[in-house]
Amino acid sequence: MEDKHLLASRSLTGISIGDAFGECFFGEEHSVKSHIQQKIIPEGNPNFTDDTIMAIAVFRSLEQFGEIDQDFLAEEFTENYYSDINRGYGPSMHRYFREVKSGEHWKEVSYAKFEGQGSMGNGGAMRAAVIGAYFYDDFTKLKENAERSCEVTHANREAMEGTKAIALAAAFAVREKLGMEKFGQQDFIRNIQHELMDSDMKSKLNKCLYLDGNPSTELLVKTLGNETGMTAQDTVPLVIWMLSRYRHNLEECLWNTVSALGDRDTTCAMAGGVSILCCEENTIPEWTVTIENWKKSRFYEH
Repeated sequence: MEDKHLLASRSLTGISIGDAFGECFFGEEHSVKSHIQQKIIPEGNPNFTDDTIMAIAVFRSLEQFGEIDQDFLAEEFTENYYSDINRGYGPSMHRYFREVKSGEHWKEVSYAKFEGQGSMGNGGAMRAAVIGAYFYDDFTKLKENAERSCEVTHANREAMEGTKAIALAAAFAVREKLGMEKFGQQDFIRNIQHELMDSDMKSKLNKCLYLDGNPSTELLVKTLGNETGMTAQDTVPLVIWMLSRYRHNLEECLWNTVSALGDRDTTCAMAGGVSILCCEENTIPEWTVTIENWKKSRFYEH
């Protein structure tokens, strides 16, 4: 059996690579599109964002408890948030951390969002690949832990199903790398879909199945979304489609994912966290060594 910690750690490295890569492509749209077309990474220091920082807390929970401990996770999230609040957290997360710090229980804060429906954002999904890598051989535990990790900040069913979808993608990537299973593009999507509960997320994956051939990026975005709606079901299906086709080539997977624009640090974080688990080694580009090292960061070492 593969070392689960090593797999989860590798996935987290993939998340940090995708996250920092996607973050480079915010800015004036014409210039961004030109860089993407020419496959040129804009100048600057590639640092990761809140996506990786929150995934580090998930990894630490798995490292210490062999599962997701929700109270530990909420504490880690909050401590890491206050050690650097300028890492791209969204408005509702700034509010969340202020309320938790002032003494409210994370569960009440998470469930109170959006008039008691909980947030259906993609914050759970962006950190989920680590869970899938760790529980690649037990889908029951994978789904339980994915839900638990999501619930701490995003209590909506759609957010949870999106989190499970990315965790499942990571598990299938590991299983493929180990020679346990082999998937075509459609199988990869169907296998993930099969494990989800009935939801908008699950039905949106049907749209992924109809987009074979060579759809344009415009058509993919129009059909699957790219996070303009700020919801999990508006990003995760796009990422699943990209992974179904490009997961064996990390660099190609990231360039194709970022070309959809939208919430690009997060979509690339999800794609990177999965693709790195099954990609060919020679598709991990040299520039990845310049990215901020999560293992040496204060978010992991504190």
